[in-house]
Amino acid sequence: MLLQHRGVIAFGLRMCSTHATGGPLMEAARPSSDMSEFRKVFSKARHIAIITGAGVSAESGVPTFRGENEKWRKWQSQDLATPEAFSRNPSRVWEFYHYRRELALSKKPSAVHLAIAECEARLRKQGRSVVVITQCIDDLHRHAGSKHVLKIHGSLMETRCVSCRHVTVNKQSPICAALKDKGAPGPDVADAQIPVDKLPRCDDNDCHGLLRPNVVFFGETLDSHTLTKVEKELEICDLCLVVGTSSIVYPAAMFGPRVASRGIPVAEFNTHTTPKTEYFTYHFQGPCGTTLPPALTRHESEVI
Repeated sequence: MLLQHRGVIAFGLRMCSTHATGGPLMEAARPSSDMSEFRKVFSKARHIAIITGAGVSAESGVPTFRGENEKWRKWQSQDLATPEAFSRNPSRVWEFYHYRRELALSKKPSAVHLAIAECEARLRKQGRSVVVITQCIDDLHRHAGSKHVLKIHGSLMETRCVSCRHVTVNKQSPICAALKDKGAPGPDVADAQIPVDKLPRCDDNDCHGLLRPNVVFFGETLDSHTLTKVEKELEICDLCLVVGTSSIVYPAAMFGPRVASRGIPVAEFNTHTTPKTEYFTYHFQGPCGTTLPPALTRHESEVI
């Protein structure tokens, strides 16, 4: 089983070596950039798995929260996205996530999101399948129309009660009155210091527990049920696309190489090469919004 026991792998774990993928891989070879060759493979694929990362959302204007966008106010983003930070100061963490929610809600799906959604809908009519396995938490794949989406890091548009653990889709803007106009990222902005009872609260069966974003914080384990579904999709796919991801964050970093290890074609679409590029059959360099849509458009052999 590809991901057996992977439920204990924490989000944010980095690879120590570009070759450390947890299993044997095919001998490395230079990937092809022949689009016509890829299109022939695409035309015959019945079960396509598309793994997407922050680069896809970046093309919609959503910051990656790494590099130049790594800080919010005076804190590192990954220092706020932890269970300990939420426990110590839920007001500050909710301000940070409220800022991210409002930003995501203001964005529209990119050409990448739309091309994937169109491809899924078109191939479904042909008895073929497309699944999106995404590291993104902004819900733009759903917004674009994708139906079969596995969100391994959760969603900004969902909340989870820390008391009863009930999960709810929540796209309210603002998510609660106390957070209205809060969350500005400037380095001189002071914390709002919102009382805990004024932060988002659970309304399921009069629970009234404190809500948190239903995302995977750094140091937390990924959802085992989602990983089981991912495992199944990776085992049955006969073509895999790795789109807009740096391939350095586990467990998603190992998905493409694991598929490649069983002889299945894997195509990488990215603005640059990654530590896993050498293991893939194809690599198409450039903005994903430019390279991916023509790769997924209707093939001349398709009959609808």
